[in-house]
Amino acid sequence: MAQVKMVGVVGAGQMGAGIAQLVAAANLQVLMSDVDSVALARGMRTIASSLARFVKKGTLAQVIGMHFMNPPPLMQLVEIVRGPATADEVFGTIKNLAERLGKTVTCSRDFPGFIVNRILMPMINEAFYALMEGIGSPQDIDVGMKLGTNQPMGPLTLADFIGLDTCLSIMNVLHKGLGDSKYRPCPLLIQYVDAGWHGRKSGRGVYSYNSSLAWLYDWDVKIFALHRLYHGVKAPIFIILKDANTTIMGIFL
Repeated sequence: MAQVKMVGVVGAGQMGAGIAQLVAAANLQVLMSDVDSVALARGMRTIASSLARFVKKGTLAQVIGMHFMNPPPLMQLVEIVRGPATADEVFGTIKNLAERLGKTVTCSRDFPGFIVNRILMPMINEAFYALMEGIGSPQDIDVGMKLGTNQPMGPLTLADFIGLDTCLSIMNVLHKGLGDSKYRPCPLLIQYVDAGWHGRKSGRGVYSYNSSLAWLYDWDVKIFALHRLYHGVKAPIFIILKDANTTIMGIFL
């Protein structure tokens, strides 16, 4: 009889998060997914909170996390998050798993935002402050950061791609978890999210995406995502890779 080694959980709500935690506690690998990135982040926080209560009760001694970048099939990095009681053997097992998936591993202590979001999201938030204060136009801010710091796209374009609602959610986690005013979400970011301007997936963010098929227009970026922006469909239909010698003229569905 085949042995189950990994369990997939679709949906990160109360039931999904509880099932994922239960399976993980049985020493099985768990992949929890949700079409809503905010719901997925909320589910992970629910699991972390529940595990913390178990730790306090002395029933769980080791916790470890894997933070994948979006989109997971294309992004090379996985952050492994170690708890204070995580054994080296557990870390080694998860590191080997990530490398088996073809990922490069960084290790983070268990603090809000880990490494990548701790640095990336305040940069995006500061770009919104620069925009709100009239320091530069969206294009000036993006081109300045792109060419001045050799990034593949500017922070405001990236925010639209990630989702402004997701950026705000992460900033709220940093602000609440770290208690430092420097992580206070920019009022302009809050206004955009309240107005339903969530970025590319909603058709409007910092930039407007008015056509039914919206391209990530920054031609220097290596990843293009094609979205349907009608009938409530928000997930990428497919993803296209572009190298330095290729020009994509158009895609027909």
